[in-house]
Amino acid sequence: MDKKAAEIKLNNLRNQLHTHNFNYYVQNNPEISDYEYDQLMSELLNLEAEFPEFYDANSPSQRVGSDISSEFEQAEHQYPMLSLGNTYSEGELFDFDARIKKIIDSDFQYVCELKFDGTSISLIYDNGKLVRAVTRGDGVKGDVVTANVKTIRSIPLQLESGEYPDAFEIRGEIFIPHDSFRKMNDDRIANGELPFANPRNAAAGTLKTLNPKIVADRKLDCFVYYLLSDNLPSDSHYQNIKQLANWGFKTSEHTLRTSSIQGVIDFINHWNTERKKLPYDIDGIVVKVDNLDLQAELGFTAKSPRWAISYKFKAEEVATLVNSIDYQVGRTGVITPVANLAPVQLAGTVVKRASLHNADIIANLQLCPGDTVFIEKGGEIIPKITRVDVSKRPENAKKVAFITHCPECGTLLERNEGEAQHFCPNDLFCPPQIKGKIEHFVSRKAMDIATGEATIDQLFNAGFIKDASDLYILTVAQLETLERFARKSAENLVLSIRNSVNVPFHRVLFGLGIRYVGETVAKNLAKNMNSIDNLQQATYEQLTQIDEIGERIALSIIRYFSSEQNIKLVERLKMAGLQFSGAVKVAKSEALAGLNIVISGNFGTPKRRQELEEMVGENGGKLASSVNAKTSFIVAGENMGPSKLEKAAKLGIQVISEDEFLRKIGN
Repeated sequence: MDKKAAEIKLNNLRNQLHTHNFNYYVQNNPEISDYEYDQLMSELLNLEAEFPEFYDANSPSQRVGSDISSEFEQAEHQYPMLSLGNTYSEGELFDFDARIKKIIDSDFQYVCELKFDGTSISLIYDNGKLVRAVTRGDGVKGDVVTANVKTIRSIPLQLESGEYPDAFEIRGEIFIPHDSFRKMNDDRIANGELPFANPRNAAAGTLKTLNPKIVADRKLDCFVYYLLSDNLPSDSHYQNIKQLANWGFKTSEHTLRTSSIQGVIDFINHWNTERKKLPYDIDGIVVKVDNLDLQAELGFTAKSPRWAISYKFKAEEVATLVNSIDYQVGRTGVITPVANLAPVQLAGTVVKRASLHNADIIANLQLCPGDTVFIEKGGEIIPKITRVDVSKRPENAKKVAFITHCPECGTLLERNEGEAQHFCPNDLFCPPQIKGKIEHFVSRKAMDIATGEATIDQLFNAGFIKDASDLYILTVAQLETLERFARKSAENLVLSIRNSVNVPFHRVLFGLGIRYVGETVAKNLAKNMNSIDNLQQATYEQLTQIDEIGERIALSIIRYFSSEQNIKLVERLKMAGLQFSGAVKVAKSEALAGLNIVISGNFGTPKRRQELEEMVGENGGKLASSVNAKTSFIVAGENMGPSKLEKAAKLGIQVISEDEFLRKIGN
């Protein structure tokens, strides 16, 4: 590979890994398996070694993924919390052994430990008392979660009198046992909440919960596996772990000390099968050089210790039957095929359905109803069909033919050239699309009416609403006839609807749901057109003269107002008293003049994010909903969308915090 190709490949790999780090550590929602991630990382490390001239201090190879949250106090780790190098083959274990023996010319032993599938924690003790608990974070600093950790009964808060150092730190893994996980999900389902995807997600999410009582109710557990101190009881890691058990900590009974790499491999092979019998999840085996002096001699890379390695089990794959295929209609009319499966246990959960995404996926799989398929979970979370066992295909089976008409309204489906998805063009009369438009209309960024999807569905099915204008003629008496509506809740909804007539013009315009007219475009149109009447009468030439209004948006607006149904809707909303004219706020300063800014993520409350968005316009900037080459910077909160992060990395766009943004505008 020449230098130019190597540079391009390196940048691509780094961008991919940055995105996957974000998905895993921040979102707790990995999109690829650990194996796929490690293959990408291995490719990056090999290329960086071959082309050192392209060194990047911010490369994913130089750091640990971060789970830091702005909702918690942060603390620096006295000893960095590095991640481990991963391997999936016996050959790589022999290579690891050979590297150790090149440096160490004396006999040594390995310690083999189960790799618990939870979330890492650092526990700091002073005179036998737990004084701080910190998450891994970015390896250098993490979130202080002491109050939550104190609810975990397997973690001692105060040690009995004994021979332990005055100050020491313990590394451990917080997890949820299978029984606790099942009970927790049963309770969530009974309360109408979504179940957690798997125990690892549940443990990571629970540890970041702001209410310690909720943490206590979820029955977290913790195994400890490493002791750090300036005054250790032994120079053997294995003996130190034994000592931790004597002090009252929970350690794994399934730990082996062996003098050969073959002993390590035998241990791995044993647990690759036996792990399914454990009452908690493990995803591999950790191998460490036992002697601490030898660990110090072997040292560290920028990212991981040279004296330890993690052998990762490959993602579990199971076979099941495809019973049938459903087709779901989204708010914008997009059709998504979903396979209904014979229920099967996979990675700790029962899987019954798997998305097939689009017609091309079905065609590539050559799928037939009744097929035996193999499914796995991407990142051990997202169910996906990986292949079909053609040898078990029923006789006379016919390949799935993608539907030609909408399953909800019967309209002939369309598919735009160059796009993967089919869609229903009947946006005015297709029930899921009608309900979706009303849900968009009442949303916080539009009319901010205090209701949700379930209530809209209930009102629509009862025949009380056929479009957004019907909301404004709802009565308390009508609502009281519906299930779950008492007098007070009915009055509150009617009051919220009435208050929405004060929402400014640009948000009403956004609420109409005109295709391609997002928040920023709606503001721009309101500013330049001043009223819905002017917008309705605008020509293509007038629209495209407005900054950032191109052909696609202009044609969409013209198409919207060419519909008699849409014109009638606007007239009924006018009669209800909604604001269909009025100027957008004038800028208070020019601090952001000429800048295109994206606000993404969670900033504590919906109101706070709305305030930040308004600050953009108030200081001369332009608020954008999508990231592109024109984006000046992104203001990122918690759980920023991974697609935006990936695009920002590719385009080299700066991502800043709320505090940095406020400093920019002098607030």
